Amino acid sequence: MAARRKANRILAAVLIPLTLLTLAAMAALWPSGNREGLTLANPYAAAPGVTFDTGRIQRVVTESCTPATAQDNAAAQDGTAQGNTGGGSQCTFAFTEPDKGGNPVKVVINPDIAKSHGVKVGDNIRYLNLSHAQAAATGADAPAAQGSPSYIFVDFVRTTPIILLAILYAVVVVAVARWRGLRALIGLVGAYFVLVSFMLPGLVEGKPPLLLALVGSTVIMIGVLYFAHGFSARTSTALLGTIFGLGITSLLAAWATDAANLAGVGSHDAATLVNISDNISISGIILCGLIISGLGVLNDVTITQSSAVWELYELAPNTSARKLFSSAMRIGRDHIASTVYTIAFAYAGAALPILIIVMLYNRPLGEALTSAELSEEVIRTLVGSIGLVLAIPVTTLIAVLVVKATGVRPAALPGSAALPGSAELPRPSDAGHRPGGHAAITADDVDDTGALAAAAAVAGRERAETDAPPATRRGRRAAQRD
Repeated sequence: MAARRKANRILAAVLIPLTLLTLAAMAALWPSGNREGLTLANPYAAAPGVTFDTGRIQRVVTESCTPATAQDNAAAQDGTAQGNTGGGSQCTFAFTEPDKGGNPVKVVINPDIAKSHGVKVGDNIRYLNLSHAQAAATGADAPAAQGSPSYIFVDFVRTTPIILLAILYAVVVVAVARWRGLRALIGLVGAYFVLVSFMLPGLVEGKPPLLLALVGSTVIMIGVLYFAHGFSARTSTALLGTIFGLGITSLLAAWATDAANLAGVGSHDAATLVNISDNISISGIILCGLIISGLGVLNDVTITQSSAVWELYELAPNTSARKLFSSAMRIGRDHIASTVYTIAFAYAGAALPILIIVMLYNRPLGEALTSAELSEEVIRTLVGSIGLVLAIPVTTLIAVLVVKATGVRPAALPGSAALPGSAELPRPSDAGHRPGGHAAITADDVDDTGALAAAAAVAGRERAETDAPPATRRGRRAAQRD
């Protein structure tokens, strides 16, 4: 505990000023909340007399795309509708029971939905109800069927499956990680609060995107790391490595966004944002996205690498700094290899429709990778991977320096025997120099975690052989339990 307090004081001398500076920058960049002139029409806003209703599909038919007749409406009400196989264009209709009650209505399904996914009995859908507006326009008491449908499919209702998945995710995380998993979930909520209340409004108001992303990401990492993993030297070491990785990622993202001319002009959403305000910079949004996208993986590798250094040190406290760094980096290199694949495949999965379209163009590979459709994903992968790879050795070095700065030697603790990792661990090459045929090795000869564990086991057996046997039966039993 004394060693950890000392390590925390060393790290606090660096992290406290850095945290205060970050909070001051966050206060200076905090958006005003003024969105005057920044309005965007809600695509789900209905005209007077038009409503968005929900219901459950009872029957799906494919029939002619001619206007509904009185017989169709009657069939929809009594549930005896049959598919019309007459000539002309064919459309898919879903007879849907409204959630608010009433007779089933005939909802026309969009052709793209009918071809790609389709609808089936039991699906919950949201549809546009034009019946009252049509009745008011014609002055009739019933909806007019003069060439346009009265009920149009809008979207599926996904509330239930998403809630079930969220509950299952929370239960699994808490069941496996327990209180730490619960704290991680709460920290995730806090991270999204920073994203929604600080970073997104700041981008809309035209705040500097690089500072906005760097400050917001640092605040998120400070909160998430300490809240999920607690205040400790390990967490502080991981935080320093994460901040270093964020800095490298931010610089590379700023350079790549400008050098590669990432303007986002090929995106419909980007074009919409450009047209509503002159303060919104699409390049700035892309830059901010490049930084945010690597936060989770960066946090993962730094906290893992910090924990690896501490575990190795506690197993062999007298290991030299060079050997400790080398052993930890062997773990880090494995982590680098697996995580680089993780980033690449995650981005490839998100951009799969674009990849298929580009493949069908039959363009050369180099031209496809540098095209407007794929260049952003390629640069996001490369920038995030470089920051990730460089953060691992830096985190490892900081962790080694911190554990060595504590200066604790387990042999100096009162009433305790020499622990594994000291200069008197068994060395097979010197067999016979120590009682029982075992000999000593130095911690510098220990190259990895498996060797450390083996040395610890041999040292424990040696202590059991060389210690004098207890004088009493109770003492011998206690020794056997130990």
